[in-house]
Amino acid sequence: MEDKTVGFAVCGSFCTHAKAMEALEQVKARFERVVPIVSEITASTDTRFGKAHDLMREMERICDHRVICTVKGAEPIGPQKLLDLLIIAPCTGNTLGKLAAGVTDTSVTMAAKAHLRNCKPLLIAPSTNDGLAASAASIGTLLPRKYIYFVPFGQDDFEKKPTSLVSDFSQVADAAQAALEGKQLQPLLLRA
Repeated sequence: MEDKTVGFAVCGSFCTHAKAMEALEQVKARFERVVPIVSEITASTDTRFGKAHDLMREMERICDHRVICTVKGAEPIGPQKLLDLLIIAPCTGNTLGKLAAGVTDTSVTMAAKAHLRNCKPLLIAPSTNDGLAASAASIGTLLPRKYIYFVPFGQDDFEKKPTSLVSDFSQVADAAQAALEGKQLQPLLLRA
């Protein structure tokens, strides 16, 4: 187990939360300390994919750490230099757009801003129905930025949802290791 502290942030791509929890288990098996973070929407929204409370309790069980779910709770990540790496998995189109534009109005975007001020890696696992439409510009803006890495992603259903992108959550832990080494896990774009 590597002696690192990793933040694991979850946004509201609710259909991918089960895969995100599997990825969280793999990350926790690889890194000594994992700090769970959820967006306010994730913390307060029950869906057909599960209850918000149950998701947060599962994250706390895996990480043995309280979930950060407010802007105020996420702000100390920067000045206290709490993390070696921050993972956002899943990262919605909304959060991609905010990261690209420098908007800091959620717990997840605050965690990212606070973390990046320390010149440490941010790993993004996009999951958005408009990844090849409106969110494509955000992905394009973030790809060349220093300290930002992506979990490999591709189209999840090109026939029914031709603009939808989703990350391969089974590669989150490997992509995290690569990001800590200053490398982008390749290939970045997955074939259908």
